[in-house]
Order: sequence, then structure tokens, then C-alpha cells
Amino acid sequence: MSDVAERIRLARQQSIADTLRRSARRHPDKPAILCGDVAWSYAEFDALTDRLARGLLARGLVGGDRVAILSRNSHAFAALRYAVARAGLVLVPINFMLNAHEVGYILESSGARALAYGPDMAALAAEAAGGSAVEWRLALPGEGAAAAPLPGDASFEDALDPDATPLLSGLSEADLAQIVYTSGTESLPKGAMLTHGAVLWEYVSCIVDGGMAQEDVILHALPLYHCAQLDVFLGPAVMLGMTSVITGAPTPDNLLGLLERHAITSFFAPPTIWIGLLRAEGFDAADLSRLEKGYYGAAIMPVEVLRELARRLPNVRLVNFYGQTEIAPLATFLPPEEQLSHAGSAGNAALNVETRVVDDAMNDVAPGEIGEIVHRSPHLMSGYWNDPERTEAAFAGGWFHSGDLAVRDAEGRITVVDRKKDMIKTGGENVSSREVEECVYLLPEVAEVAVIGLPHPKWIETVVAVVVPKSGATVDEAAVIAHCRERLAHYKAPTRVILAEGLPKNPSGKILKRDLRAEHGGDHDHLPGAAEA
Repeated sequence: MSDVAERIRLARQQSIADTLRRSARRHPDKPAILCGDVAWSYAEFDALTDRLARGLLARGLVGGDRVAILSRNSHAFAALRYAVARAGLVLVPINFMLNAHEVGYILESSGARALAYGPDMAALAAEAAGGSAVEWRLALPGEGAAAAPLPGDASFEDALDPDATPLLSGLSEADLAQIVYTSGTESLPKGAMLTHGAVLWEYVSCIVDGGMAQEDVILHALPLYHCAQLDVFLGPAVMLGMTSVITGAPTPDNLLGLLERHAITSFFAPPTIWIGLLRAEGFDAADLSRLEKGYYGAAIMPVEVLRELARRLPNVRLVNFYGQTEIAPLATFLPPEEQLSHAGSAGNAALNVETRVVDDAMNDVAPGEIGEIVHRSPHLMSGYWNDPERTEAAFAGGWFHSGDLAVRDAEGRITVVDRKKDMIKTGGENVSSREVEECVYLLPEVAEVAVIGLPHPKWIETVVAVVVPKSGATVDEAAVIAHCRERLAHYKAPTRVILAEGLPKNPSGKILKRDLRAEHGGDHDHLPGAAEA
């Protein structure tokens, strides 16, 4: 490369870490990160990122090397995210709910050379890293007190290079920024490769369609390993220069305290967390008067809960964000003014996205008909890591196939009816689990519900509702079934209701229906027989 070409490349550099540097130039003294007792201004956050990036490179890591992180939310997680980008390395965030075998698979698959872990993840990190390509481990401090690193591992302070001189990576939008592994509900997890450009285009869509602003004070409570919190909220917050409050404890009491204490104006949570806040004893007493922007996603919000939020938080403008890991992850949005008029809808395509609902031949389905959601967008991944076959299948026909089923209305808004794997087929008829869930949520005694299909001797599958009653309430199985039969076609109504104290969820709040199917799938004695159904 000629000298002039190299100078042009440096002048045109564009990476996730550059957004932090620009915000630090604009707002050097503004609070950037608040976590526990830690408070960093944008200037401090930027300088620390340079020091940590230099520290990573000093350990022998080179551009393109993968750095995995296994940690709950913390200031150190945010610092590592930007340091990895600034050093030209590739981030591999890992779900901390996985076991050592599952974490080990991701480490082996990604070929990560370094692994950072939170204070309560040391034993898991050590076990999972055995036999992998990991050569160096870094102990990160948490939201509270830091734990001592394992013997031979570096502490966060040890990893900081004394040189805080700005580090110019010279990265372009085409360079790989992160490999985010999908949940692997149907097979081994897939590593979605996202470039700096894909993520940055997605930030712009989030900011514009989400009505985000530099003045916002945002609370990050969902796991940062998940692309929703990391790239729909933390990334845009840093790009704009917001103040970010970070916590690793998304419990109602902790969240209500932080929302009030920091005068939070912007907050994202999946429906399960919003439901938990509404049911918390301290909800009505908490001062949430500064909260103006509420976001939900990662799962479908029950319509009745939407109405309750509008009633109990009338000053909050809600936005629904929908998408997949592979689209960084924003695809569509439903704006505040359409929350009640089009309750349950995922809205229209985001700013930098084109979305269709198609049949198996890639023809657009008519309004009201069910089809698969497909996307085109610069947000999209560049493929699955070392998996050309599944990459080819995902991009069949020149569109990304989401695996979600939906209907669209005459104005193009989409309403997700199910994942393909969650559609129940009973007696040859398709049943959307979401439609049945919305019906059950109409019962005032119900706190949460998940509808699944379980094996049936005659109908192959039968509709089963797993219901969590509200505190102090009683839910009667026969009453639930009768309620649904009054409002739905007979074959859609549950044939069984299972009462539960809670529903299994991943850290991002998604209900794990596969776990419910595994738990109750062999319970044939309690399923209605052919004569009963």
C-alpha cells in the first residue's frame, strides 16, 4: 500500500470505538458510565479504552484475534467492548447462563485467544477454557467489589497499559467487529459475524426510529452479552453521548431504585421484566416521573400488558423494537403513537431495513396471510462463522430468512405470530401459540402464560397452557379452557392448563419454551386422550 493510500485509510477509519472518541471530544466532562461506585466521564472512559486496548495488544494479540467475554453487566464490560474494537480485535460475547461444555464449544468454535470473565465466573471460565485456543485470561471487576483473579490470570488493573496516547486502529466498516452466537435452540449455536459497518448502520436506525437523544439518561439492565442491550442501547448511547447507568441485577427492587435515584429517562426491558415491575410492591410508590422513553423487545408484549403500561405510566412513550441477532439486531419498530391502535404489531421496517413477508416460493403473501419474515439491510451479518451451509440457507433468494412467521396489514406493518418451531400443528390445523397466549392474558388472575404443543395420541400435538397466577390469585384450569373456547376456535383452545410458580427464561427475558416442552413432553398420563379431546 502506498503512503498516500495508507494516509487515506487512516483518515477514513470508521469503527465502533471511533464513536466513543468522538463523544469524548464533544462531551469530555459529561458522565458517561455509572456503575455501582464507579463514575467515568467521557474523557476518562475514552482514555481508559486506549490504555486497555494497548494492554490487550501488549499480550501478543493481533488484529482479527477473537476476545471472548463471560460476565454480568459492569463498567469493565463496557470498557472491554470498546477496547477490543479500538485494538482491531473481534469480540465474542458469551451467555453466562451456559454450562462449561456450552461455553467451551463457543470458545473452540470462535478460536478465541483471550477470555475475560466477571468475578463470579472464574471457575466456569477456567473449566470452559481447558482444551480451547485461549492463551490468556483477564479477570474483570463487577458492579460491586472485584474478586481476585485466578493464579496466572491478569487483573483489570494489570491489563491497563500506562500509555493513554490515542490509538488509531485504521479499521474500516468492512472489518469484523464481533461474532455473536445464537441461542442454539434447534441445533448447535451459530456465530453471526457482524462488521463495524453493520453495527454502525444499525445504531443510526435505532437512534432515528427510537427517538433517542444526547440528553437521555439510560439504564442498561439486560445482559450486555445479548445484542439487544449491547447494540440497540449501549452502542447508540455512547455514539450520541448519553449518560449510561449499568447494572447486572435486573430485579424489580433494584431497577425501581435505580430508575428513581438516577432520574432515568430511557429504559429497555423485555416484556417479562416490564411485567415484573408492574407486579412489584414498590411500583406505585416509586418516583418514575422522569421516565419518558420505554422500549421493549426480545419477546412479544402481551396486548393486555401494553394497555396496563399505558394506564400506569401515561407519560412514557413506548417503542417496540423487533429483530434477530443476525441483523445486529434491529429490523422493525412500532412507534409510540401506534402502540394502542396497533397493539401487538412489530410495526414497519426500520430506517435502513427492507422487510417482506413471503411464502416458500419467495412471493409476497397477501395482507392477513401467514408467511416468513425476510430482510435486506446493511445491518445484516456477513455470514455464520465457519458455517457456509447454514449461511447459504439463511440468504436463500438474496434475502435473510428470519425463521419468524408473521402477517402484514394493508399498510405493511407486520405482526409476528410465532417462530416456525413454536407453531403448533394439532389434527392438521396450525395454531399460533401467541394467539392463545393473548386470549389467556385477558384473564385478570394471570401473571404470565406460555402456550406450547405437546404430543397427543390422536391429534399428534395438543395445545397446552402453562400459567403463572398473580400473587394471591387462584387460576382454575377448567375456567381457563372455557374462557378460551368462548373466544377461539375449538381446536385452538388449550386441552390442558399447567399451573406454575414461574416460567423458565434466559437472561434476556425470553421464555424458554423448549424447556417447558422437555419438562412436560413425557407427561402423557395427564394429557387428554383421544376420546376426551
